[in-house]
Amino acid sequence: MAIVGARIDNRLLHGIVATSWAPDSGATRVMVIDDNVADDPQKKQAMKLGRPSGMAVSIISKQTALDNFKNHKYDRQKVFIISQTPDVFLDLLNQGEDLNELVLGGTLTFDNAIKVTKRAYIKPEQEKTYQAIIDKGCKVISKYVPQDDSVDVAKVLRNKKAGA
Repeated sequence: MAIVGARIDNRLLHGIVATSWAPDSGATRVMVIDDNVADDPQKKQAMKLGRPSGMAVSIISKQTALDNFKNHKYDRQKVFIISQTPDVFLDLLNQGEDLNELVLGGTLTFDNAIKVTKRAYIKPEQEKTYQAIIDKGCKVISKYVPQDDSVDVAKVLRNKKAGA
């Protein structure tokens, strides 16, 4: 199994992911890991309408994802993962999954948040999670579309601490 792409995006599976990110990654499966959507049949069905052509789609809870990866369910697939929060990716890394790069895409804006780009923010309470992901050897960058220049999230966090 190969995690061929990982993205944090508040909109989860939407047009840019379906037409650019997932196809560019070479994925055979797009996996949305989100407890709220996984537990809501209407949201789940609506999200499945955005399925990239020729790819399987899973919309599952974080615990189901962790269990499925642990049980090697996706060993023969190339998986592109989307979640709204970084903790999902830290849990996968802590479980021993290989994740070389995480893309911070679009997020909502938050009070007191760290502005990474005009479309990506890190909540103060998520700062340690992002740092733990980076400390595990996963490069965290921010891009909205694949053609954008990469912003190194580790550098943004270091500059924030230097300026604090």
